[in-house]
Amino acid sequence: MVSVNLGILHYVLDHVYGAIVHRNRFATPFFSRGWGGSKLDLLESMIKQLFPEIISQEIPSSIQPLWKTVWETRTASLREGVFRTPCSEEMMSALPTESHMARVAFLAPKFVQPQKVACVVHLAGTGDHTFERRLRLGGPLLKDNIATLVLESPFYGRRRPILQRGAKLLCVSDLLLLGRATIDEARSLLHWLETEAGFGKTGVCGLSMGGVHAAMVGSLHPTPVATLPFLSPHSAAVAFCEGILKHGTAWEALREDAAQTDAMTLEQVRERMRSVLSLTDVTRFPVPKNPQSVIFVAATDDGFVPGHSVLELQKAWPGSEVRWVTGGHVSSFLLHNDAFRKAIVDSLERLEWRE
Repeated sequence: MVSVNLGILHYVLDHVYGAIVHRNRFATPFFSRGWGGSKLDLLESMIKQLFPEIISQEIPSSIQPLWKTVWETRTASLREGVFRTPCSEEMMSALPTESHMARVAFLAPKFVQPQKVACVVHLAGTGDHTFERRLRLGGPLLKDNIATLVLESPFYGRRRPILQRGAKLLCVSDLLLLGRATIDEARSLLHWLETEAGFGKTGVCGLSMGGVHAAMVGSLHPTPVATLPFLSPHSAAVAFCEGILKHGTAWEALREDAAQTDAMTLEQVRERMRSVLSLTDVTRFPVPKNPQSVIFVAATDDGFVPGHSVLELQKAWPGSEVRWVTGGHVSSFLLHNDAFRKAIVDSLERLEWRE
């Protein structure tokens, strides 16, 4: 009875958080400016290029970050770097100018040969505009010779468009742009870690939205990498059409935008959203090079991400592992960092060291 009550409490906490952040009348909803017009048509075509029937797991574009040291001690250093996003020119024309330059933070041990060090790229969850939370997650892993490379997402932090309030993307096309650019940047960062920095093992992780992107990156990268989606669905359609975020979405604005070309009911609008966001369905992506190094961490009472969604991706990637933590989306985000760190360590141990 106690465990059942705790489960309900975790689930209710997710809904209370969602009500405060997404359902109050003063909050700006997601996609308040509609679908994105011609940008959405362009992006639907471009994102289909990620799917396995079209794409091979090719070598990512090369990047050369420019670094500055933030601080250093006898055993570790923190640097921040910038690089021009490696997206295609077509993508660059669709991205807001503020997002053209990518920013990263790099926390690494000193005086250890890179070949004996692993490094994990940490991707942003919804609303994670800064480096701090992910640096706190990765910091304790320095003792295991695991470095942390944190990417600031397009549309977030200093890369946020001037008209956007917080994490509330203005158009549905912005969500697809954010995802596609994040994938390209993260794959290029992994390639840089492997070829330029010489790290012996690499990985990618993320929480919630960042976990979806991490799964995509791990799927598309041409070499085996540790892949760690935390508290994440198999598709953005689950988050916005089934989970709590559906209450923070501007459905009426989307209906009015669609009505300019086609009369639609709210139910038809929701179906169109599900169809568009099916482009982010990771079960349609290739199985990673080493599925045994894929570890999902899911919450038992998650109000944002239904448990069936995590299991769908595990089923699509035979050999991957799901670990469950007791809690909801919010409480697990706050209380289970040790479980996330343990998954990172275990996933990297399932990889061979590069020669």
